[in-house]
Amino acid sequence: MTELVVISGKGGTGKTSLAASLAVLAGRCVVADCDVDAADLHLVLAPEVQERHEFYSGHEAVIRNDLCTACGVCLDYCRFDAIRVAGYHRTASFTVDPVACEGCGVCVHFCPVGAVDFPPRRCGEWMVSHTRVGPLVHARLGVAAENSGKLVSLVRREARRRAEAEGRDTIIVDGPPGIGCPVIASLTGASRVLAVTEPTVSGEHDLERVLALARHFDVPVAVCVNKWDLCPEMTGRIEERALRAGAGIAGRVRYDRAVTQAQIQGKAVVEIEAACGEDIRRLWKNLDLGA
Repeated sequence: MTELVVISGKGGTGKTSLAASLAVLAGRCVVADCDVDAADLHLVLAPEVQERHEFYSGHEAVIRNDLCTACGVCLDYCRFDAIRVAGYHRTASFTVDPVACEGCGVCVHFCPVGAVDFPPRRCGEWMVSHTRVGPLVHARLGVAAENSGKLVSLVRREARRRAEAEGRDTIIVDGPPGIGCPVIASLTGASRVLAVTEPTVSGEHDLERVLALARHFDVPVAVCVNKWDLCPEMTGRIEERALRAGAGIAGRVRYDRAVTQAQIQGKAVVEIEAACGEDIRRLWKNLDLGA
């Protein structure tokens, strides 16, 4: 089984559009949207949700007013300013702000009357859907929710399980941008990484960080410069630096307004008449995932 993870050093490089096109070109594959903080692959692949599961991770404190004596111990010990107080003295009402609560449990430990419950925190949901290219495993992290790296790992595990169960030998993963915990959870153990960047100074800098991360986890990485024709000189410089860093060059994709038209139609750009579609097809051939 081959797992290709498409990542980028920053958002907005065209990573998701490229991942959708590669999924279409792959044909019989499993797709995983691991950009759980801002998932949008579903906008292009038009999934029909077949399964929906809640995602729980960590805990959150909840004060039981029927037991609370308004002693204020939780307020004194909370270092995240998550305790809210209404009223004064022994008639005060204490509550926990779920957004500010970090789930450390200190209020649970020090409450003298055991008035603080500590239930699991619902952080979002993950889904399995049917698309025209195959199963899509995707997720949605809740507002102000954390532990996105754990949710990413869950999405990848389910994608692998689906691929094994259905005999599909290719997984296309739309990874999150940056180099943080969700990205690490996306690329560790992957077969190959495709790093997408733009011909800008910030694109060059962010790509260097992504390449260093992939090198640290010993994952083979290839580079694609999207919208390369907007600055050919910078594109050449980025490719030279990528080669010196030990990465391969998968190809270049030109700037093409047809990408926007494809998105409006809810399609990948390779599904419509577009000049950049040929660039993406060459890129897919160069990746040679069967090798």
